[in-house]
Amino acid sequence: MTEETPGFDEQPDVPSGATPEDAEPKTAPSVEEGVAQAGDAAAAAQIAGLTAQLDQVRTALGERTADVQRLQAEYQNYRRRVERDRIAVKEIAIANLLTELLPVLDDIGRARDHSELVGGFKSVAESLETVAAKMGLQQFGKEGEPFDPTIHEALMHSYAPDVTETTCVAILQPGYRFGERTIRPARVAVAEPQPGAQTVKGDEADGTQAADDKESGGPDEG
Repeated sequence: MTEETPGFDEQPDVPSGATPEDAEPKTAPSVEEGVAQAGDAAAAAQIAGLTAQLDQVRTALGERTADVQRLQAEYQNYRRRVERDRIAVKEIAIANLLTELLPVLDDIGRARDHSELVGGFKSVAESLETVAAKMGLQQFGKEGEPFDPTIHEALMHSYAPDVTETTCVAILQPGYRFGERTIRPARVAVAEPQPGAQTVKGDEADGTQAADDKESGGPDEG
């Protein structure tokens, strides 16, 4: 038997230059560390899956939002079209009603011209004219205005020396319009300039100018 030297414990062989930590024995990873690493991998995979699902939801939401916006625009266009058609139908109905009233208004006008619009008939006639005006009926056509074939209907034709263009010289029946719609053109008598009047006026102007030049000694004399 060998005697152990008191005060000395056995130490593992440590290479020279090594630190005390190197002398400690290496241990394998614990079970807890393995479980933690596996949990981190599963969490990362779950996050990736959720991110992909979120992208799909965002894409679907964008498509549904575009569909809703398109439907809203179509509905607004439909409402405007319906409102436009409603206004057009209303205007046509009012125009037809006012057209039926024109003979009555013509009779009222003739009675007024002959001073026959008196008493209760006058009150009723004025009330009817007021209602027609409130509905948008406008009368047009005046003597002396230039003839416009788009709003005038010439029933009589003559020549006059005192006009320089085709002019309405008499209103046989007034015209009526409703908004931009002409219900009835004004029926008028028109007069055109006298044939040769422009030539005569031009000759008179030339003669006057020649006389002025003669009195002043001619246009070239200083």
